[in-house]
Amino acid sequence: MSTYMAKPGTIERKWYVIDAAGKPLGRTAAAAASILRGKHRATFTPHVDCGDFVIIINAKDAVLTGRKLEQKYYRRHSGYIGGLKEIQYKQLMKTRPELAMEKAVWGMLPKNSIGRKAIQRLKVYAGDTHKQAAQKPVPYEV
Repeated sequence: MSTYMAKPGTIERKWYVIDAAGKPLGRTAAAAASILRGKHRATFTPHVDCGDFVIIINAKDAVLTGRKLEQKYYRRHSGYIGGLKEIQYKQLMKTRPELAMEKAVWGMLPKNSIGRKAIQRLKVYAGDTHKQAAQKPVPYEV
């Protein structure tokens, strides 16, 4: 008996909706990363991009546990001297909660071509409406 290996041409991708309202940001991101990678399938193959599409709604209502709102910072650097920009997560969750969720999911994906393709299948919305209703997404419980 041989081991099943998924082929990129035979993968059928589904759409899932994750509601982040009242749930920890990290747990929601971990569930999304697992679906994007394809680890929820019985036919998971590590070297093939066999994940599904994920829509995360209500990102503005995601919860950061502990004192992360005050202590955690999102940092980026322009590459120039003195070009470090940082913003507290309390402010980031008010202004751009989609970015906070995307960064959390990106941190849980592999940093190679499979991870770069997987992050393109992630759609994050701050509110409870999304534009992918035509794809008939299925709710996914975290």
